[in-house]
Amino acid sequence: MGLFTKDIKTMNDLFVHQLQDIYYAEKQLVKALPKMAEKATDRQLKQGFLSHLEETKTHVQRLEQVFQMQGIEVKAVDCPAIDGIIREADEVAGEVADRSVLDAALINAGQAAEHYEITRYGSLIAWAKQLGRNDCASVLQKTLDEEKATDRKLTTLAESRINLRAAS
Repeated sequence: MGLFTKDIKTMNDLFVHQLQDIYYAEKQLVKALPKMAEKATDRQLKQGFLSHLEETKTHVQRLEQVFQMQGIEVKAVDCPAIDGIIREADEVAGEVADRSVLDAALINAGQAAEHYEITRYGSLIAWAKQLGRNDCASVLQKTLDEEKATDRKLTTLAESRINLRAAS
């Protein structure tokens, strides 16, 4: 089912499709985050990726909970956006020779994924509320709050030292 196909007829259909999309994205990030941590040279960045990996596993569980609350099958649909973000991160990381520049590139890749997730969760929360599913919205809100916190941590890490090291 493509995003703008006739398979999506209602707001609920759209909600379910985007739920399946972000479910796929979170599962892909569970695979990608250990690789990003392995490539990171900064100890704090490496630990940040590993901590977020554990959070991301919880995000997957929360999404499964929302599927159950909706009374629908837990199912993922391909998400070309997250696939592209992860592929680009791999390509850029493979092209960077300087280790401190690599850490800056990894933060950028991490934030690209976070911003994608923040966008998806924000829409899902708004739609859940519109559909009268405040229960689903509150579960999704926990994840959105964590995604925003991770983005802030990455920004702080980048601006406090990673980018400085990469530029020198």
